[in-house]
Amino acid sequence: MFKLFIANLKMMVRGKQALFWSLVFPLMFTVIFGFFFGSGTTNVGTIAFINNSNTELAQKFQASAQDSKLFKIKTDVSETQAKDLLKKNQVGAIIVVPKDFGSLLPNAPRQIKIINDPANSQVNGVVIGYVNQFLTAVDFQILNAKPTFSVLEEKTNGRELTYFDFVLIGIIGLALMNGSVQGIAITMANYREDKILKRITTTPLKTWKFVLAEVFSHLVVNVVQISLILTVGVFFFHAHIYGNIALLFLFALLGGLLFQSIGFMVSSVAKSTDAAQGMSVAITIPMMFLAGVFFPIDQLPKWLYSIVQYLPLAPLLRMIRQIGLETISPFTNPLNIVIVLAWIIVMLTISILKFRLTDE
Repeated sequence: MFKLFIANLKMMVRGKQALFWSLVFPLMFTVIFGFFFGSGTTNVGTIAFINNSNTELAQKFQASAQDSKLFKIKTDVSETQAKDLLKKNQVGAIIVVPKDFGSLLPNAPRQIKIINDPANSQVNGVVIGYVNQFLTAVDFQILNAKPTFSVLEEKTNGRELTYFDFVLIGIIGLALMNGSVQGIAITMANYREDKILKRITTTPLKTWKFVLAEVFSHLVVNVVQISLILTVGVFFFHAHIYGNIALLFLFALLGGLLFQSIGFMVSSVAKSTDAAQGMSVAITIPMMFLAGVFFPIDQLPKWLYSIVQYLPLAPLLRMIRQIGLETISPFTNPLNIVIVLAWIIVMLTISILKFRLTDE
């Protein structure tokens, strides 16, 4: 069986297309999200800042915006040029400080103008919130008053977590799902079309040994997937992983077994390699968007959440996020483990009942 295991690994390495989808594809997601959301940044891009006032208050406002980590400011443009840049999406919004703003003149303007695109809701919320906060602080300072009410933030833990941390775990689940479901389904369907499975029964090799060699070779690829994603995410984009790495790998590999079982089910039901590929995509794409890879599924409508929380990928992501980000034992909420094991049992049962050696 060991020789067969090594042979499977060699074939997987030689399969450049399969290797791309297993390793390069999830790494592309990691790098893209890392550039946008890595390093703990909440920067929403570049804002055009047009300061037409020379007052002390206006200069303080510009300096405050310049030092802000919320956005970068571009000051070397006129209002007309800035509007043109906004139309071309080269700036996210425009802040215009009118002439004499902040002076003691009786007719001095009291408002700062913000020009934005209603479609950029995230940028607009950040910019408007920032300007309002600055002006409110100035009002209190002028009135020599202190806020009556304020917000007291209490965190459940002192750990720093970012959106990229959330997505990085999701990308691990995505890589396991795509690599295992499509890898097993297409490989086994191809073996059946080429009558390799039928020939195995005429050799001394036990069928279960052949299957186990296939499973273990894919698990090795899963380990490489997880290692590469974590390495790039943590060391290049400063993602945070606080939990036990060994435990994270262990339960992630349980996910690998889960998706391999789905791959075996697909190969057992599909009548051809093309059908297996189509079924694999039909299974993985909905889970990619509905199981919590890129955003928390509890933000979905209640009726939809009540369904998608039981998709195979959803409980797996909940478990490994608890381990990696919250340092919570997966046994604290054993329902996630039960759901994953139930899916494995159901998929293997269907595979055994529907499995056939040839298309004949």
